[in-house]
Amino acid sequence: MRKFNIQKLLSTALLGSTLAVSLAYTTGVAAQTYPSKQINYILPFNAGGESDISARFQQSVFKQIAGVDMVIQYMEGAGGAQAWSQLNSMPGDGYTIMGINLPHTVLQPMQKNVGYKTDDLTPVHYFHYTPDAIFVQKDSQFKTLKDLVDYAKKSPGMVTLSGSGSNSSNNLAQVRFDELAGIKTTYIPFSGTGPAVTAILGKQTVAGFNYAPSAIAHADKMRMLAVASEQRMPAFPDVPTFRELGFDLVGGAYRGLSVPRSTPEAVRQKVSDIISKINTEPTFKKKMEDGGFVLTDVTYKDMPKFMAEKKKEYAALADKLGIKKQ
Repeated sequence: MRKFNIQKLLSTALLGSTLAVSLAYTTGVAAQTYPSKQINYILPFNAGGESDISARFQQSVFKQIAGVDMVIQYMEGAGGAQAWSQLNSMPGDGYTIMGINLPHTVLQPMQKNVGYKTDDLTPVHYFHYTPDAIFVQKDSQFKTLKDLVDYAKKSPGMVTLSGSGSNSSNNLAQVRFDELAGIKTTYIPFSGTGPAVTAILGKQTVAGFNYAPSAIAHADKMRMLAVASEQRMPAFPDVPTFRELGFDLVGGAYRGLSVPRSTPEAVRQKVSDIISKINTEPTFKKKMEDGGFVLTDVTYKDMPKFMAEKKKEYAALADKLGIKKQ
């Protein structure tokens, strides 16, 4: 019979307990002093899109609110999936945060293996929403949405629409609009809003389903035909909503922040608190509203309920994109 060394077992147990207490203490101290150094903010899309613009606006007041600098980095690719699939391998100390988007992170994993699943991600805050909108080049023959629809009915599939990513809000808006208008268009996904807008400006596509804020930077080169907001947006008072034009289309992209799964709960909450405070900062708030963004404040505590609702909503629409759940 094997003999056990009781003293050795007790020593091992005591050591394990001591290490656990030490780790908990260290984690607690780190959370109390967070943040104490520069925070790296990773964007999963190209520079120039809405994720980048809103992050730049946050960056302008970040140190004022958080007391430390925030540096923006880019890791674009696969409609955001390249970055999201790597997030959990990054340090979970709160000094690496990543932009996160809906419906991308729900719809992408439904269709195929993209390196992550929706529940692998740890969103801590959703701070704004951008309505989908249809754009054409300024000198386009299509002056109104009716012009575009009439042409699409006569030429099925000939109207090409650029958009930010596959299985994104832009993609979903295109599918829903085709259904509502009784037309067939061709959606061409790009790696982010920036390249999708460039496709319109360069006449690579007939039009584009992008986000409303794109109209700010390209007001002299693009025309917005309709916006998928519930009411006309203050930044674009002359642009009709789809509902005004007879199409019950309301939707867009939510953008927020996620952290690696290993990030302590207390730090997750602190990141969310910082973003909430930034959302109420007057200069930031004005920039966002003037830029066509709709501010939201979905905090870390609100996240379980919010995500459950969004997953249910997008799952119900997945079949319209031809997505067969894995």
